[in-house]
Amino acid sequence: MSGSDIRPPVPPFTAETALNKVKAAQDLWNTKDPEKVALAYTTDTIWRNRDQFMSGHEEVKQFLRKKWEKENGYKLRKDLFAFTDNKIAVQFFYEWFELSVDGTKQWYRTYGLEDWTFNEDGRMRKRQMSGNDVAISEEERWFKDGVDVNTLEISDKHL
Repeated sequence: MSGSDIRPPVPPFTAETALNKVKAAQDLWNTKDPEKVALAYTTDTIWRNRDQFMSGHEEVKQFLRKKWEKENGYKLRKDLFAFTDNKIAVQFFYEWFELSVDGTKQWYRTYGLEDWTFNEDGRMRKRQMSGNDVAISEEERWFKDGVDVNTLEISDKHL
């Protein structure tokens, strides 16, 4: 394993390193750059995203391109849910909008959980995601421009 293959923090995780891994993933996904995002995963990574199954960098990049073509204004927050030596569970929220034919925006908030398994080099080899999309109004949005997704308080109603 070369130094360029290592994606710290690496397992075994502590509470601090697991949280750092979650926030690094959050920041990476918020770039909406499939090429960069794919580098955090093993070349033979296995994913389940809702009802879709994929493996390897090329399938992941293709999925992410399609995802971010649809999900305009995408802004994500990931929170550490639980961890073990080489596994992390994440609760997440993200908001995005879809444009209708007449140009109006319909905003959505996606709520979900992810289950991650890591190799010893810190790259993710397995990712499973379950999520639900809820239509929201502009007024109901949390992640408006200028809002820090990390400090926004999310009520128990949404947790």
